Amino acid sequence: MPNFETLSVTLEDHIATVRLNRPEKANAMNAAMWQEIRQAFQWVDETPEARVAILQGEGKLFTAGIDLQLMMGLGPQIQNECDGRTREALRRVILDMQDTLTSLERCRKPVLAAVHGACVGGGIDLITCADMRYASADAHFTIKEIDIGMTADVGTLQRLPRLVGEGMARELAYTGRNFSADEAQQMKLVNRVYESREALYAGVRELAATIAAKSPLSIRGTKEMISYARDHTVADGLNYIATWNAAMLMSKDLTEAMTANATKRKPSFKD
Repeated sequence: MPNFETLSVTLEDHIATVRLNRPEKANAMNAAMWQEIRQAFQWVDETPEARVAILQGEGKLFTAGIDLQLMMGLGPQIQNECDGRTREALRRVILDMQDTLTSLERCRKPVLAAVHGACVGGGIDLITCADMRYASADAHFTIKEIDIGMTADVGTLQRLPRLVGEGMARELAYTGRNFSADEAQQMKLVNRVYESREALYAGVRELAATIAAKSPLSIRGTKEMISYARDHTVADGLNYIATWNAAMLMSKDLTEAMTANATKRKPSFKD
């Protein structure tokens, strides 16, 4: 099991749980956390026993977003006597942070985000990369970048419109206003709202267990196809799934699922 400075990671019953673990700092995303999120989901991707992942936060809230000390410390880190090289260095920092969040999409296993309390700024960038999002009734969300004088640059403006529609994404990004868990569900940012944090974790874990019981090969293929369809035409998606299943369909998972169904027992799949 990997050890991290800013995260805690567990694996039980084929379910990996990745927890943002800086509760004393409101789970603010510092430099170490940005690197460790990518490492954690690479580990989930590469670990056969992990079939699905849950992302949650320790402490009173999910995350306060990017650690402002990280932003204030960028100047000396990227400074160069050549202005062009300074700007190139900043661009590379932004691209690296984008890649950290994209690691959730790149992970072949489904990622379920369980949000309680505040989810601010970079937290929205983070959860929009998850496959599904769920919230407790006390959860609230803010695209905070506009209020600190910057344009959100690590994914919210690219992913959120696909989830909630362009008009609502513009409203939230332009105003930086708070919105509740119920409103997040109405706009389809989250799939379901639970009455408490405990109910949230129990409900999301139940969903994760259902996913973990399915054919791992089929789950990974399904994630690949849905993600591909989002970014391509219907014709491209149909062509890709035909090629994919020409290679993947005839598997032991298919045989086991059909045999289990015929004999009315639960299937047992290889990791």
